[in-house]
Formats: sequence, structure tokens, C-alpha cells
Amino acid sequence: MDFPKIAFVSADTEAGNAGRKRLEDRYPHVAPEEADLIVALGGDGFMLEMLHRYIDRHVPIYGMNRGSVGFLMNTFREHGLIERLRKAQGVVLHPLRMLAKLRNGTAVDALAINEVSLLRETRQAAKLRIRIDGKQRLEEMICDGVLVSSPAGSTAYNLSAHGPIIPLGAGILALTPISAFRPRRWRGALLPHTAKVTFEILEADKRPVSAVADYTEARDVAEVDIYEDRSIDLTLMFDPEHNLEERIIAEQFVP
Repeated sequence: MDFPKIAFVSADTEAGNAGRKRLEDRYPHVAPEEADLIVALGGDGFMLEMLHRYIDRHVPIYGMNRGSVGFLMNTFREHGLIERLRKAQGVVLHPLRMLAKLRNGTAVDALAINEVSLLRETRQAAKLRIRIDGKQRLEEMICDGVLVSSPAGSTAYNLSAHGPIIPLGAGILALTPISAFRPRRWRGALLPHTAKVTFEILEADKRPVSAVADYTEARDVAEVDIYEDRSIDLTLMFDPEHNLEERIIAEQFVP
């Protein structure tokens, strides 16, 4: 497959800017608004930023690692880029949509590629009620927080919170507690990707909670709905030998 119009974007770091300049000196390129494919140079955080920024363009993004974390990135190399792009394999991701209602009645609508997390705002633990597709599943959970993760995000914050790693094609979302005090032994749940998860904040005035969709934060929430928005396609490109599915499987065998 040919990509005649390539754009290079980079994180505003020494490594990112230097890599972009070297590629722009070597290959024809256009502005991101005109590109058929975007090459992003940075780390995973920068890749998430670019996916959000160009979400309405429906343009594939091929990442090259110039940051500290590169789970979503390919290895940086100057030479042979066009051939690598021709051989690259696409992975389609569907983001999570967060619909949060604040205590003051304001509504916040945001997308998350990795996860939506609810976190306590003060020294007091959060107190939450959980409904799945409208049915109450957990009457009360006392915790530091809770998160809903996509398969692509299951190796990020979700894994750090001891949640399960999910293969991309599993059709599953992870519901993972963060330092749950009650019920003490509840480890979370695996849900079908069609599920709608609702968190009701209990004693919200005394125990305020924020909701974060990737890097969009809504503070003092009263209720939060989360579901996978399959009307939105995000395409990441990977070298065949370093595809995302393989990385997610391999991550489960890291000692």
C-alpha cells in the first residue's frame, strides 16, 4: 500500500524534534491536515495525544519511539521508512466514551483510548455504587478509585492496579478497583465490550470524586456512564514483527 502524503509530528522534546527533523530532511512530507498517514515521534503519551487530536481525520498513525515508554510505538530508524510503511499492519481501536454528570448539573463528554478512571479527591476514600447495563451489581464499594479499561489500555494503568491484560480481539472490557477497602477481596470483573458501566458517587459532598478519560478530567462528579463507542475507528500502524497483539500477549509472560 502506498502512502504518498506523509506528515511527521513529534513531541516537544530534544529527541522528538531531532528525529522529526532528520526524517523531514530525508522524505517528502506535508502538513498533518493534508496527510494520508501521520508518523508520530515520541512516547505512548504523545501517541495518545495525537490519536485524540486527529480523531476526526480518520487517518492512520504510525508511531516511532522517541520517548521513555513505547508500547504503542515502533522502533525509530531513519532508513527504509517508506518500505516499512508499505508493510505495516493496521490495528483498529474503539475508544471508551465517558459521560459524566457533575454535582452542579454540568455534563462532560470525553473519549478515552486507554481507560476511564474514577479517583478520590481528598483524604477520604470514595464510596461508589456500580450498575452494569442498568442492573445494580455492587451496592457499595469503598476505595481509592476504580477504572474501566479497553484492551489496548489494559497494559497501562489497569495493569498497575493489578487488572487483567486483555487480548485485542477478546471483545472484553476490564473493570478494576483501585485499592478497594470494601469489599476487600473483590478483584474486579471482565465485561463484554457492549456493556454500559455506571458509577454512582455516594456521599459525594463528603467524599468527592473525579473522573478522568485519558487526560480529560471532570471533578466533583455525581454519576458517570462509560461504554465503548464503536462508531469511532482509530487506526494504529505497526511493523509486522512488533504488532500490538503480539506485544499484549508477550506482556503476560514478563517475569
